[in-house]
Amino acid sequence: MNQNTGKYIIFIGGIIVVVGIIIYFFSDKLHWFGRLPGDIRYEKGNTRIYFPVVTMILLSLLLNFILYLIKKFF
Repeated sequence: MNQNTGKYIIFIGGIIVVVGIIIYFFSDKLHWFGRLPGDIRYEKGNTRIYFPVVTMILLSLLLNFILYLIKKFF
């Protein structure tokens, strides 16, 4: 391990803390997340199956955009 690895771990930890704070304080505003049109839900009896297809596509696009901006400016 070198110093760069430590910096990356600290950076990722900071991102996790920021996301946690956003979820904690704005959870009532994010009720739509995970219930978008296109997310597949199947409920019958005691069986519940949930595939958040559209939610994961949007999350992937958002993370790719953030990583693009990080690479561009650093």
